[in-house]
Amino acid sequence: MIPMFKPLIEQEEIDASRESLELGWLGMGSYVSGFEKKVKEILQAPDRHVAAVSTGTAGLHIALLLAGVGPGDEVIVSAFNCSADYQAITWVGADIVFCDCNDDTLELDLVKAESLVSPRTKAVIVMDYDCIISNHEDIAAFAERHKLRVIHDAAHSFGSSYKGRMVGSFSDICVFSHDPVKTVTCLDGGTIVVRTEEELRRVHELRLLGMQQPAEVMYQNKRAWTFDVERVGFRYHMLNMHAAIGLAQLGKLDVIKSSRQAASRRYNEKLQGIAQVRTPRTDFAEVNPFLYYIRVPAEHRDALRDFLKENGVDTGIHWQPGHWFSLWKDCRAGDLSVTDSVGKGILSLPLHSRMPLESVDTVAAQVRRYFAQL
Repeated sequence: MIPMFKPLIEQEEIDASRESLELGWLGMGSYVSGFEKKVKEILQAPDRHVAAVSTGTAGLHIALLLAGVGPGDEVIVSAFNCSADYQAITWVGADIVFCDCNDDTLELDLVKAESLVSPRTKAVIVMDYDCIISNHEDIAAFAERHKLRVIHDAAHSFGSSYKGRMVGSFSDICVFSHDPVKTVTCLDGGTIVVRTEEELRRVHELRLLGMQQPAEVMYQNKRAWTFDVERVGFRYHMLNMHAAIGLAQLGKLDVIKSSRQAASRRYNEKLQGIAQVRTPRTDFAEVNPFLYYIRVPAEHRDALRDFLKENGVDTGIHWQPGHWFSLWKDCRAGDLSVTDSVGKGILSLPLHSRMPLESVDTVAAQVRRYFAQL
């Protein structure tokens, strides 16, 4: 079976895990500091501040709190997104407003979003889906026009760039995910990128139970025993071993990105000409692809998945639209016709770092074989 996901765990990650355990400081410590510094270096953003957290979802929760979102507020978000975004909005007591996605890029449809802005709208969450980066210039203009905070969910786009600028270097608040299946994994983890030292201070408190314990102390593998707590906080800090693995992964970012780009381009080439298959409309030049997806007629999606499984190919669905879930089915929404169509026909194919192109050819051949027999 060619799996959907396959982590790039090599000797470097194993050595990093062992060394971090042998250090004997298991909580947030020196490796976390090193990870944050390396991420900031990669982002090429000296004017931004980076904080590591336990998960990307934790980062989204903190981002909404930083943006001042709470009960009575509304947050516009694409209905084609991960449920983590919807959960984070729900946690802070705000109301979700579902917007449709763009049919070509699968990003938030800003034209349709215009009609969804209300006096209660406080923020907008935008996501770069898979292998296409959102139009962040238009997003910034939309937010400025309506005086909204922007939370950039960049869970899929770490290591990518937008018009020559690294993702994470230009957004209002940016959140990355480093969970078990992301391009750069920390086993589990996330990073949040903010613009001011005051926001960084708040992140440091929110990620560690509200404790005003200087991060600089913990980064020396120590802790302060006296501190104040002024606000509610969470257990959202990153662990040393997770950061050590993340550092090993960051050292391979170039090969991770280039190998995923090569595999994605090969998919586009090998799937070309199948009338029922719609591939991503991109050359993958600036993106570090997390997923490779295709869109097929809804009546064929499940049968194709079964066929591929029978022939040794795992697949996935990213995602079910938010308004399909029981918890959020009654949220305010605009026209979601594109999202409904995408949700019924989208299909993720296997994509790994260092994926052999022969594996890509095998998967593509089986997709072609399915449609040839119709």
